[in-house]
Amino acid sequence: MKAVRFHEYGDPGVLRHEDVELPVPGAGEVRIRVAATSFNPVDGTIRGGFMRGPIPVALPHTPGIDVAGTVDALGEGVDGVSVGDDVVGFLPMDGAGAAAEYVLAPAEVLVPAPKSVPLADAAALPLVGLTAYQALFDHGGLTAGQRVLINGAGGAVGGYAVQLAKNAGAHVIATAGPRSTEAVKSAGADDVIDHTTTGVTTAVTEGVDIALNLAPVDPAELAALVTLIRSGGVLVNTTVWMPAPGDEERGVRGIDLFVRSDADQLARLVSLVDRGELRVDVAERVPLAELPALHARAAEGAVHGKVVVVP
Repeated sequence: MKAVRFHEYGDPGVLRHEDVELPVPGAGEVRIRVAATSFNPVDGTIRGGFMRGPIPVALPHTPGIDVAGTVDALGEGVDGVSVGDDVVGFLPMDGAGAAAEYVLAPAEVLVPAPKSVPLADAAALPLVGLTAYQALFDHGGLTAGQRVLINGAGGAVGGYAVQLAKNAGAHVIATAGPRSTEAVKSAGADDVIDHTTTGVTTAVTEGVDIALNLAPVDPAELAALVTLIRSGGVLVNTTVWMPAPGDEERGVRGIDLFVRSDADQLARLVSLVDRGELRVDVAERVPLAELPALHARAAEGAVHGKVVVVP
């Protein structure tokens, strides 16, 4: 089969589109014929060698944490999944990824793929959808009627976070650049702040219960978000290289989110998609052989929105 792998850490030039032996599923695993994976910024961070502590991968390594595809073979002891099933999943971050024609996956991370979107596009859902869900509900404890600030709502996680918060009955304030303003509004944001012209602390005049930071802001900007949060509220930060500040006196917690695979939550997101309550946005569909060029564009900041990668 064809796969994209890197044999050493480095810039996007280390990625090679090459022939690899077809993997054989072990106990508890299934083999998936990949319809698509997706690009996530963490893929570049892993490739560059900056995540060796939290995500130790064996070289050569195939990237691609998200997978959508069709079950092709079953390992021993697998039940609840059959050959021919269309599935979607968040693969173990330290294992071989789905930037390949076939990939192995633990059966327990897979759920039936949404039926209302093309199978390849479903690869845009797992990592970013789960990040948004876990930020708002696991860590933020979001309930109806609360005010939520989503800083950096123009990215892939932000699009899901706005939709999920709005669906949950929250008042959603979002920051976004001019390129993303319309998309963020159509996702359901009540107020959109153009962060290129207006400071968020100036624009937000009433306190929020949850602030979700998805943007690579400097520490001073992150600390400023805490001042907008009501007593007892929470700041959830996804840029884990910069610890989330809090305010002990006012009971404001700072939480750093590191997303985890959760099949039950992913199944919930799939059902929202199929009910028309959660939109899957795909900005680009790129052939697998062009993944090195996609990594290079991402390193230059020239990738906007969610990109799926199709064998």
